[in-house]
Amino acid sequence: MASSSEPPSESWLDRVHIAKNGSLLARMPTRRESAAKRQERAAEIITRLEREYPGDAASLCALEHENPFELLAATILSAQCTDKRVNEVTPGLFGEFPTPRSMAGADPERLEQLIRPTGFYRSKARSLIQMARSLEESFAGVVPTEMADLLSLPGVGRKTANVVRSVAFDLPGLPVDTHVGRLSRRLGLTGETDPVKVEADLDALVPPAERGGFSIRLILHGRNVCKARKPRCDQCVLADICPSAGVL
Repeated sequence: MASSSEPPSESWLDRVHIAKNGSLLARMPTRRESAAKRQERAAEIITRLEREYPGDAASLCALEHENPFELLAATILSAQCTDKRVNEVTPGLFGEFPTPRSMAGADPERLEQLIRPTGFYRSKARSLIQMARSLEESFAGVVPTEMADLLSLPGVGRKTANVVRSVAFDLPGLPVDTHVGRLSRRLGLTGETDPVKVEADLDALVPPAERGGFSIRLILHGRNVCKARKPRCDQCVLADICPSAGVL
């Protein structure tokens, strides 16, 4: 048995100091949190954010779409681009290429012209055309629901696949973008920086049916309150249960 003079063992959350970007930089003493306590706190975070940003994943999603294919294409376009800008582009895009078949046969230069305002338009055009061709060749033009199938599509990573699963199909999916990663670290729900590992940590804390909505609420909270450079802790509904409130 360790002597009483020895310090207690510590996890990353026992000694935490979080930088402005949400990354773990240094460690400073704070009170230990058990796994059970973290689960209880996560449940309270989920409840409060749902009260602050009501609605399901489909209603909270900012990307305008009429079907799973449009959402898939819009999410690919949203990389390094605002949702607002994507929404300005997609009416023209889907007006000319409303289906996987039509987009698979699109003229690359015309597609580039339509999506140019979203940035990285050449690579995005290639991804859209290849994604549409893959849908036609492998899935009869229907957007699949399984994660492995979605990940097999060109231009689709876990974040995009999780968006489609949770928003279009109401299936478990927790997209991890920069806001979700930053806030989940600030809230002490993970110590990871790799999005896949962040997703795994959050999946252990968030019920499957609530993952999509939880992700979008973190994004909204990150944009409105818990900003990267200057979080508004005095306006935050989570301040009293957030380990980094007042630290940044």
